[in-house]
Amino acid sequence: MSGKLRIAITADTYPYASEVTNLVEAPFAPRGLVEVLARLGAVPVILPDVAGVRGEAYVEMFDGLILPGGADVDPTLFGEEPVWKIGRTNYKRDLFELALFRAFYQAGKPIFGICRGCQLINIALGGNVYQDLPSENPQCTIRHSQGAPGGYPTHHVDLQPGSSLYETLGARAFVNSRHHQAIHRVAEGLEVTAEAPDGVAESVESHDHRQVVAVQWHPENMWQEHPEMEQLFADFLKRVEEMKKEG
Repeated sequence: MSGKLRIAITADTYPYASEVTNLVEAPFAPRGLVEVLARLGAVPVILPDVAGVRGEAYVEMFDGLILPGGADVDPTLFGEEPVWKIGRTNYKRDLFELALFRAFYQAGKPIFGICRGCQLINIALGGNVYQDLPSENPQCTIRHSQGAPGGYPTHHVDLQPGSSLYETLGARAFVNSRHHQAIHRVAEGLEVTAEAPDGVAESVESHDHRQVVAVQWHPENMWQEHPEMEQLFADFLKRVEEMKKEG
């Protein structure tokens, strides 16, 4: 890998006062995500949401974008009103991430989505999500919000041949699961490349299987004990490097 790839990571917002600084709404990102990118030789940079920002202002500074997990996406952004069982939302983060995603997408730069990030990508491209998977999808028969510690795998996913994820993980993978929302109507620019045993979408990719890859599970919490999950990040950085050279 020539040079250091600069990877933008959008931040979540801690809504309470910090015990250290007493600041409200402090931005943060998963430590495991920062560490795996640094371990693989990239430079991770965490971006707090900024009101009214144009995503294009960030594109030239970074080689790739990661949209991590977090709160539920505001349903008004996909044409619905909130149901009773929706969780905490963060409208400001939603708008910021949508602006960044669209700018990176238009620029042809690689994007990796994790959990909420997978859902937000689908929404950005015209799809929607179940606001509450257990109550809205009668086919949902397995537990997608696990009771086990967050880094433990708890259910399997079946992967589609020809996809980026199939090349890395093979036909079946054992993943963790910490979500109560999931993709419902798939955006035209995406295809589902992994499903849980109950048919819930567990990943989407762009049709070229290169620019956009997004998973519903949390590999940033698994790579320390499951090397195949570290390989997901290595593959993302490989795509970033290749597409940077092509550009």
